[in-house]
Amino acid sequence: MADGTREDIWPDTTRWTGRIYSDGWRVSEGGTSRVTEPATGEPLAEVGVAAPEDVARAGAGAARAQRAWALAAPLERAEVLLRAARALREHTDVVREWIVRESGGVPAKGDYEIAAGLGQLAQAAGLASLPQGEILTPAVPGQASHAYRVPLGVVAVINPWNAPLLFAMRALAPALVLGNAVLLKPDPHTPVSGGVLVAHLFEEAGLPAGLLHVLPGGAETGRAVVADPHVAMVSFTGSTEAGRAVARTASAGPKRVALELGGKNSIVVLDDADVEAAATAGALSSFGYQGQACVAAGRHLVHADLVEPYTEALLGQARALRVGDPRDHGVALGPVISEHQALRIERIVDESVAAGARVLTGGRRDGLFYPPTVLDRVGRAMPAYREEIFGPVAPVVPFRTDEEAVEIANDTEYGLTAAVHSRSVPRALGVADQLRTGMVHINDVSAKDAPNAPFGGMGASGNGSRVGGTANLEQFTQWRWVTVPEAV
Repeated sequence: MADGTREDIWPDTTRWTGRIYSDGWRVSEGGTSRVTEPATGEPLAEVGVAAPEDVARAGAGAARAQRAWALAAPLERAEVLLRAARALREHTDVVREWIVRESGGVPAKGDYEIAAGLGQLAQAAGLASLPQGEILTPAVPGQASHAYRVPLGVVAVINPWNAPLLFAMRALAPALVLGNAVLLKPDPHTPVSGGVLVAHLFEEAGLPAGLLHVLPGGAETGRAVVADPHVAMVSFTGSTEAGRAVARTASAGPKRVALELGGKNSIVVLDDADVEAAATAGALSSFGYQGQACVAAGRHLVHADLVEPYTEALLGQARALRVGDPRDHGVALGPVISEHQALRIERIVDESVAAGARVLTGGRRDGLFYPPTVLDRVGRAMPAYREEIFGPVAPVVPFRTDEEAVEIANDTEYGLTAAVHSRSVPRALGVADQLRTGMVHINDVSAKDAPNAPFGGMGASGNGSRVGGTANLEQFTQWRWVTVPEAV
């Protein structure tokens, strides 16, 4: 904009270019890193890279600042989150633009992240007014015994690239409102929308200095953050492989670790399902944001009697989706995040086709642009059946009985989410009860979350931790038991 309004200058690039946010904006010891737009290959920004020395300084500073923050009135902490939400609303256009250009999502994806981020801030602010403890029955009559929650101290949040703003808010908002300080390490692909902008929002909200440190960087930075002796808990969202490495490093602490990892999620379409509605949900689940979500549908399990009409409906959905620069009007799918990710999708599809799968639409990329792809004749030994694809690929797998559908859906090390489609809700719930997943949705998409709901998975999808709603109380605090002897 040319009118000199606040939106025109926010965030002021002269303050943060080549810098990190750690007790103010300052030059990092780790040099700088260039951020590139996946749709065009153009440079977008240059951010500072946090070296281990930066992390050590941040950890010590966060621990000092946290002590006073833990003593602040809970409603005072909540007010900071509400002011951050107000700042996010004021800067929606700028935040959306960064999400679109940095992550390759369409504007609607940016709007979703902003709305969901606002929801996380509001929900977290509400935690401040909930009961923080309980009165216990004393061992001896006349004594007092009670237990209450206290902050952990310093929480490390390691953020992914696929929903950088949302996932940052999902962890740091409850961590802060419950009295912790935060070290936030955004992914190298999205350090602005997942880090720099977050710092600006909380700076504008008046968060006291030292409570939030944004430490961009790669694996070396991540290891330093996890291993820092001041860090009491690590909240990690990312691949299962990386999550296992985080857990190994954190175990030397030992530290609390919350892992939200990958998924091989199923859309289960029973023989009495509404085919068109199920195919619409299936398309949204597999193709939304190029399939780059842990909750994306990685298998479409369809009753054999419905395979033909379901596949035709799914193909119609896939072929109607336009692929291109996400800033162009009418584009539904932008680029995948990187060449590495494009090669992974390509390998999974090509190896599956070589083993006998059939491409019904899509299957050939143009640079980082991978079209919606539908596969059938997918066997259980094929990569498209077994691996998390993290791309816009929908493998269709037939079944004959409800029991077989359950067996196929559970035939994976993952256990994040699922969807079951049937005109009979009791029947769908009966199938859902047998699925080894942390979440399941009836007659809906697999890719679903809400700020007041416990979000997380089982097996290789996570370590049983949950974020969202009141689950955050257990996640970001610990119990303290206090007794008082009988009064004289």
